[in-house]
Amino acid sequence: MIVAGFGFRAAATLASLQDAFAQVGGQAQALAAPADKAAAACLTLLAQSLLLPILAVGPEALQAQDTATRADRVLLARGTGSVAEAAALAGAGPGARLLRARVVSGDRLATAALAETALAETALAETALAEAALAEGAA
Repeated sequence: MIVAGFGFRAAATLASLQDAFAQVGGQAQALAAPADKAAAACLTLLAQSLLLPILAVGPEALQAQDTATRADRVLLARGTGSVAEAAALAGAGPGARLLRARVVSGDRLATAALAETALAETALAETALAEAALAEGAA
């Protein structure tokens, strides 16, 4: 499973996230973001337009990820070098690998990165997503 992770400022728009997502390839089976931003309008609109689930990643999971890039400001604020990379890796689960390091949207309000679930975890993650989609459809 491929997960697109996002970091974004409060002023980010749907266009900000679409731009960053397009720059990392525009392909994923799920979107991930810090738990405190998972319900942001720009992210929920992106998820709805792509028919993808949003994975909310807690601060501990973000901080546990080894990111390829590092922004000192983000490290101080969030305890990780890149929110987008950490969200993608955490969302993809244990053993995930980064497919695309963070990119920055043209308006500089959003970042995106891609990570892939470890092969052994792929079937479990896809089953969990399918169950979540069924449960959401039943609600």
